[in-house]
Amino acid sequence: MPRRRLSRMTPPADIRPRGTWLVEPAPTLEPDRIMRYSRQLMLPGFGESAQRRLAAARVLVIGAGGLGSALVPVLAGSGVGTIGVVDDDVVELSNLHRQLSHGVADIGRAKVDSLAETVAAIDPAIVVVRHRERVSTANLPGLLEDYDLLVDGSDNFATRYLANDAAELAGKPLVWGSILRFHGQVGVAWKGRGPTFRDLFPAPPPADEALSCELGGVLPSLCTAIGSLMATEVIKVITGVGEPLLGRVLFYDALTARTREIGYAVDETREELTGLDDYEVLCGTAADPDLSISAAELLRRRRAGERMLLLDVREAEEAAARRIPGSELLPVGRIDAGESVDATLPVVVYCEQDPRSRRAAAALRGRGVDAVYVAGGIRSFVAVGGEVESAIDASAARGEGVHA
Repeated sequence: MPRRRLSRMTPPADIRPRGTWLVEPAPTLEPDRIMRYSRQLMLPGFGESAQRRLAAARVLVIGAGGLGSALVPVLAGSGVGTIGVVDDDVVELSNLHRQLSHGVADIGRAKVDSLAETVAAIDPAIVVVRHRERVSTANLPGLLEDYDLLVDGSDNFATRYLANDAAELAGKPLVWGSILRFHGQVGVAWKGRGPTFRDLFPAPPPADEALSCELGGVLPSLCTAIGSLMATEVIKVITGVGEPLLGRVLFYDALTARTREIGYAVDETREELTGLDDYEVLCGTAADPDLSISAAELLRRRRAGERMLLLDVREAEEAAARRIPGSELLPVGRIDAGESVDATLPVVVYCEQDPRSRRAAAALRGRGVDAVYVAGGIRSFVAVGGEVESAIDASAARGEGVHA
């Protein structure tokens, strides 16, 4: 990804000085709150005033997945008074190895509901505001009006740029983090107090080069490590304790247990931000009407009995857990390696969301196959009422045994 003037250096002079804070303190703590927070009240330079600032703070978190489910409980335990969580997703079995605020009993539930219950079990006095919706240019500015600070725990570049720009326009700090495979990054952006995410990454990478956890995988302990670092930055910004990661980005390599820090400066040549962008277009992830169909259109075609070759380009383990009945499995890696399909029927390609199916459909088109992908993948298909099955369901329907 392109970067601006990265160097190992002292943070720029426009970074806010140590000892300033984001919010004014809440009223005097009750005795039970003093007892609850006694171990952090005794920290040098912290004290009751910092704790009261946490109690008064209102923090909005994007995402209740790997990072959100790790950092929100830490914020709650530390005493952040109001935590908003915005996420439209539901808990799935494949989430549970890394999203530790959710459990088996939560599968199928909204992640914001599951995470709110986790917080209530830690401290029922913490207010959790559930925003069960996907962040967008239409809703994020309005949501952010009610909060002091934004935390981005999303898993895609479109949302990262949206979060940065919305925070910049609102004049509010942003704590951001990202994880992939064995590596994570953490930073703080605050226009007017230091550089922002766009000063570090002025442009997103090409869409076909941007891996997600769905494509690249993630070490589960990385979520808790980076989530804890993000929560620490939130606490520092709110209370004024310590030195936040303004003008610095922290990189963590879990395989070597090494961290490194790179300083970066405000890009004085960057055009002034005057409004929000179309982030799907910016990041090259907008649905291509010539290469895609909606999940609703796929459902209509299937109900109409239209003939097609429906390809699932995920891995076998994913398809075994949930697939569209009648689909054939052909992982995208095999398509990338040159494998093609029978082109006598129209081909419809799907994956979990749609990054892999975009790539597969484009590759098949390049080989003369009439192929389109399902925008939003199997998740969108389920959302519009499409039926899915597991390998166990399919085997039982055929009267077959399921073997370990």
